Order: sequence, then structure tokens, then C-alpha cells
Amino acid sequence: MKNTKLTFLIFYAVLLTFFACKENQRTVLYDIDKNIMVDSAAVVSAHPLATQIGIDILKQGGNAVDATIAVQFALAVVYPRAGNIGGGGFMVTRSKDGNYAALDYREKAPLAAYRDMYLDSLGNVVKDLSRLGHLSVGVPGTVAGMIAAHDSLGLIQPFSKLIEPAYLLAKNGFKITKREAERLTDYQDDFLEFNDSAMVFIKKEGWKEGELLVQTDLSSTLKRIMEKGEAGFYKGETARLLVEEMNSNNGIISSEDLEKYEPLWRKPIVSNYKKYRMISMSPPSSGGIALAQLLKIMEQYPISNYGFHSTKAVHLMVEAERRVYADRAEHLGDADFYNVPIDSMLADDYLLERMQDFDLQQATVSDSILASSFETTPESFETTHTSVVDPMGNAVSVTTTLNLNYGSKVMVDGAGFLLNDEMDDFSAKPGEPNFFGLVGAEANAIQPEKRMLSSMTPTIFEKDGQLFMVVGAPGGSTIITAVFQTFMNVAAFNMDLNNAVQAPRFHHQWLPDQIMYEDSAFSDETAKTLQSYGHQLSKKEYLAIIKAIQILPNGKIQAVGDHRNPDDHAAGF
Repeated sequence: MKNTKLTFLIFYAVLLTFFACKENQRTVLYDIDKNIMVDSAAVVSAHPLATQIGIDILKQGGNAVDATIAVQFALAVVYPRAGNIGGGGFMVTRSKDGNYAALDYREKAPLAAYRDMYLDSLGNVVKDLSRLGHLSVGVPGTVAGMIAAHDSLGLIQPFSKLIEPAYLLAKNGFKITKREAERLTDYQDDFLEFNDSAMVFIKKEGWKEGELLVQTDLSSTLKRIMEKGEAGFYKGETARLLVEEMNSNNGIISSEDLEKYEPLWRKPIVSNYKKYRMISMSPPSSGGIALAQLLKIMEQYPISNYGFHSTKAVHLMVEAERRVYADRAEHLGDADFYNVPIDSMLADDYLLERMQDFDLQQATVSDSILASSFETTPESFETTHTSVVDPMGNAVSVTTTLNLNYGSKVMVDGAGFLLNDEMDDFSAKPGEPNFFGLVGAEANAIQPEKRMLSSMTPTIFEKDGQLFMVVGAPGGSTIITAVFQTFMNVAAFNMDLNNAVQAPRFHHQWLPDQIMYEDSAFSDETAKTLQSYGHQLSKKEYLAIIKAIQILPNGKIQAVGDHRNPDDHAAGF
């Protein structure tokens, strides 16, 4: 009798557990997967709905560029704090045949912009003028960029097929995640300050996970782009609404700004590290040059022998970062307006000289490091990144941004999309830090139609001539060092990709003179030793959010999202 009763109780407990699990499954909004192993293709993005749309496009015969475009438009709907059609970005591609391309669709300063537009009568920077509201907005480049990418490299025709999934999400709505509900609620005051109370994101009682977000105005804008392409955004009704928004609120973007905008194909930065080749973005991104400098410096030292996050390894990497960011501040900007000394900055003898004063047991004081002089002729953390590899072997690494969370906080009334605040990425006043603490010089001063400097670092790596890794991240000034450390974790410290992405990170950007680090990045002993060397330590919640794909020796594809963003999602087949 006792055995029968015990059996019944066990069965009953199992049954309760089963139904509890089923209930939990029903309450999970999206099936989030951050570490997958597949055979043919993979997509990693900041939201599961966007990732799935990319996978769907690949299954329909599209290539990596097609999938990337569809993901970008989907993110404009489901990931409004960074996904956008009101911002811009950079795309790096590698074809199955090993050909590289780099597309610059970074925002531009409006024609009415001028060097001292964010200074008061005494020459001081006016707080938040370049970060919030209509005057902080650069001319958007995302729509033109996606069309240019499709025209040159896409397969699926017509272009409207790549926008349709995003259009349907905006029109019919989707259930927001917990993270997005929290963010939308946190920014209610900002939305109210720069928009009228009818803005779709404004909700007096705040947002809750699982609520349906319908964006009718955005769906109408997406439909105009579907039907008219570039003219559906930079001309006609959408352009009228955007310019009207500007004119009504002391903004300076004009219809001429919109009509004149063009994305540019740039020569990517290509550099070697041992048996690896790096293909990354060129100026006005600082990412490719800075990453190449860091890797070239690392090649001078036996860092693999030092060990992951050992005192020697951290000290070396920090001192390299310090010098590279000093160069960034002085020499990097839009190459169409400033002669960026790329070859000089990447020369082996220059980088050897740059590290000559490196002390194995002493931190260098940043104020003592000046960017070197060359003979020349006179980027929220809420960015987002997507990595894609298709069944044919093509790869895309794309980073796009509004700059800060929800950009300028301004939504174009009647058009339903948020505008960037990328003007803060210029040097409002040479020597003054921007939101991310980055200091710039004349190379990044404001000029009409100039593209502002960025830290975005969409990157592709080869190993022995074969596709090896696709990687990038949001994270403002910490993007470069996060991509650098993730690659080094794999290439120098022999980590698998998931551990490389999830590992705690650290960051130094010359000024402020401190090592920013995540919790558990350093052992107590390492932290104390670094401090004894003279390093100042500053703990941060997180540093950048990596999205990466690696091709393994057996041909398998590993795709990994970052635990730092609960909505990161990897999928493949």
C-alpha cells in the first residue's frame, strides 16, 4: 500500500512539474538562443524576430546581404532604441570568392551646420545640445545604404520583398520583450519633452512585457519605401514630414540635405595578425584602423604565454589601447574632409616606436602621451550589430546606430521613426569629451556634409585565406576594445567562441585615464597589482555587446549572441 501511495505521489509531482514547465513555456515571449551550432548559415542580431526574418530570407534563396537588409528594417520596428531608418551605419562584406567591400552610410552634418554650433557666447559647450532634440540630428543614411547594398550585392528581387516583413510587423504589431518594455518606460519623460503626447511610445502607465506595439505611421513610411525606393524616404511625403518636424522645432535638416545624401563605397582596412587577416571599416569609422593597430602591437609580444586576463596580458593590452585611442583623438575623421594618415598609423616601425616607452610594471600617464605628428595635407551604447553567414559562404558584418538610447528622442510626427543624435560624435569643441568621454581634434570638427567619426567596428576575419569569424558590437567607445578582446580570446587564448563572447571585458580609451572593467574581469590579486602599477580602475555594468559567428575547422558554424543583452538571438540551419 505504501509503495502504491509513494508511486502515486511521485507521478503526481512529475505531472505538476510537467504542467508548470508548460506554463512557463507559454509565458516565455520568444525562444532566445545565444549559442548555436549549425551546418549551412547563421544570423545573429539584437532581437529574435529580426534574426528569424534574416533566416527566412536565406531560406528563400537570398544571400547574406539580402538577409542583412531585411534584418536592418526589422530592427527599425522591433528594436527602436537602436534599430533604425533614422540613423546610419557601416557594412563590411566578404564574398564566397574572397572579395571585400565596405559601405559607408554614416549620417552627415546638415548643410546649415557649422563648427561652433554647440558653443555658447563664451565658447563653452552647451550641455546636451548635441545629444537631445532636433539640433542633434544628422542626415540619416540607413535607407540609402540598404538600397545601395542591395543594388550592388543583393540577389532577391524586388527590393520591396526585403522590407515587407518589417512593414507587416509595424502594421500588425508585435509583443515587446521585457527589456524593451523597461526601456520604453524609463524614457517616457524624454519622449514627452521632445514629442507630443500622441507619440506611439508614450504611455502614461508605462509598458509591460508582452504588450502589443503597433506602429501605424512607421508602417506607412515603410510602405512608401517599398513602393518608391529611395524616393520614398528622401523625397515626397516622408521627406516633407521630416523637414516639417525640423522646421517646427528649430532643427536644421532641409529637403536639400535629404536629396543630396549618398552612401559611399570605401576601401576597407585590411591587416594581418599572424595567420589571420582582418577586414574592417575605414574612416569615418575609427574601428578598422584602431583594431589593426592593436593587433599589430600584440604581434610584437608573446601574449598567448601570458594567459587570459593575467596581469601581464591586461597591462600590455591596456597600454596598447591607451596609445591607439590617443591616435584616434588626433588623426581620425571623415577622410573626405581630412587627410587621415592611414599608412603611417599602420606602419610597423611606427607602432614599434609607439610602444618604446612601455614599462612592464608601470602604467603610463595618459597626459604624457600625445598623438604623434604626421606630415599631412590640411560613436550608446545603443548601437546595434548584425552578423550573417549564408549557405554560399558570403559574410556580412554590419553595425548601425542612432547613437544614444532612442537617439535624439525625437520621432518624426506622422512618419513614425526616431531620429539619431549623431552630431554628438563630432568634436563640438576640440579637446572637449563627448557623451562617451572621447576627445577629438580638428580632424573631427563639425563641417557641413561631413560624416562624424565613429567607433563602430564591423569586422570579418580570415584564417589561412578562409572565412573564419564575423564580429561586431554596439557599445560606443568600447566597441573597438570589445571586438579586439573577443578575437584575442579565440586567436591568442584558445577559447571557444561562446566563452570568448561571454567573458568579462576591460577597456581603456586614453582619456579619462582609467581602466573600465566588468565585474569579475580581474582577480583580486590582478586588480591590486594593476593598481600598484599606477592604473586607476572603474567598474562598469557592461562593456559592449558582441554578436559573432565563427567557422570551425570541421566546417560547422557557431553563432553566438551576448548575455549582456537579454534579447540577443542567434539562429541558423
